[in-house]
Amino acid sequence: MSSPSIRWAGTRAFLVELDELDAVLSLHAQLLHHPLPGQTDVLAAAESVLIRFDTRAHALAGRDAVAHLDVDARTAVEGRTVTIEVVYDGEDLKAVGRLTGLGAKGVIEAHTSQAWTAAFGGFAPGFAYLSGENTALNVPRRDSPRTAVPAGSVALAGNFSAVYPGKSPGGWQLIGRTSSRLWDLGRDEPALVRPGDTVRFVAVGTLMDSGHDDGTAASRPEAQEFAAPVKTETGSSGSPRALEIVAPGMQALVQDLGRPGFGDLGVSASGALDTRSARQANRLVGNSSSSAVIETVSGGLQVRAHGDAVLAVTGAVAPAAIAGDAGPRTAPMCTPFALLDGETLTLATPTDGLRTYLGVRGGLNVAQVLGSRSTDTLSGVGPQPLTAGTVLSTGPAVTGHVVGHPESSTLAPLTDGAMTLRITTGPRDDWFGDQALQTLTGPGWTASAESNRIGVRFTLDGAEPLQRVRDGELASEGTVAGALQVPPSGLPVLFLADHPVTGGYPVIAVVVPEDLPVAAQLVPGTAVRFVVVDPDSLTPSQGGRP
Repeated sequence: MSSPSIRWAGTRAFLVELDELDAVLSLHAQLLHHPLPGQTDVLAAAESVLIRFDTRAHALAGRDAVAHLDVDARTAVEGRTVTIEVVYDGEDLKAVGRLTGLGAKGVIEAHTSQAWTAAFGGFAPGFAYLSGENTALNVPRRDSPRTAVPAGSVALAGNFSAVYPGKSPGGWQLIGRTSSRLWDLGRDEPALVRPGDTVRFVAVGTLMDSGHDDGTAASRPEAQEFAAPVKTETGSSGSPRALEIVAPGMQALVQDLGRPGFGDLGVSASGALDTRSARQANRLVGNSSSSAVIETVSGGLQVRAHGDAVLAVTGAVAPAAIAGDAGPRTAPMCTPFALLDGETLTLATPTDGLRTYLGVRGGLNVAQVLGSRSTDTLSGVGPQPLTAGTVLSTGPAVTGHVVGHPESSTLAPLTDGAMTLRITTGPRDDWFGDQALQTLTGPGWTASAESNRIGVRFTLDGAEPLQRVRDGELASEGTVAGALQVPPSGLPVLFLADHPVTGGYPVIAVVVPEDLPVAAQLVPGTAVRFVVVDPDSLTPSQGGRP
């Protein structure tokens, strides 16, 4: 039995490194069929399997369980056979013919004559890495990636083939195109190809109209198609109670606690970045913690009530003013308050923090997509960003849930002029030396304005960026929220809720889940201090490496 190597990726997830793709697929299949206690997601990659858990205790127990699994055992996967028609006229077809020595016709023959197994997903929703039966088409990625690969492009890279679900940058060798939609939220199964499926490519002369979109909108649903039956609260006039977006500010999104479990399909968990503040908003208005709220950045949000409503504003401290027939008044922070029919609430620029959350009693009746009402800004899954004129109906209050008492803000304070983010090292800290770790935990880091829901970027003053001590490239592997991924620039990117599910740059450390709400509230220009902590006690670790 092979002995897997385990690398921690934060306090609640770890990577299992394996020597062969067959072992990766075997472990992945075992964990899909027999999930470990507390397992929230399992994601296969070329040489590893990432396993996420809901708690540290479950992660520790999961590590011990995986160490005793037989990764050489073959678990049958009940996959489907999917046929994809292809016109082989790709821009790189001749180049692939030269690289393989097969010529263009030989490439087509080799591609269509073998069965391709969907080994794992990632990169984008519906993107499946297809492993062939032989190595005849093993070719490198392009030296210069394209800035835009058309949706439906059939491609090769390494020992894999794939079809691009939507228009995106990419460095794979393009050999053809298909009209098959790899990702369509209008289907019961959005992904045409899932891990374990077998794909057969068939050469054709022409294609039917693909209906492919030019951008990420191809992966967005018409929300009404996915709405579970919901009740709507009505006002005294009998019309549905609702909040109308008068002005969205810089960005206003519907968010809940996210949609974990779809990493294999290339879909991140998403959800509110500052979960503490989102939960607090729901708690104050008497909702369940999973109810949808509005997340807004840097103020400017303006909403009008259709029917009387009970609201709460949490997160970034934003002065809030109410205007209406009853006269102007101020809305309190972290305290439930009434917004009467026809009144308008306006949030000013925050005086502390970046993201403000608006909860409404009954929650927002936005349709669920893959079990969540969250907007994923990377993949386009979920509701569209809110715009002026959008009307969000509200649901009925949950029986037995009462409006809460005023609470204190959940925002973390500065310490010595900097915001502290606790980290645990790994999974790829061995790609960096002690000097890089000293730099990471030293002064000079500042949150950059080039940040969003995908990740926080940093600038560094007074020191050299993080330097690798290893050459070569890292095979793409699963990533977690909180990962500090280090690109060639040496300036780490802190992954947030909408991060890509896989990445190819080494991760030197991971911010503990308890501090991700702190990261969500980093105003550009804020000084940041990274502190290595023990993964169990979350107290500073002696010697720097736990």
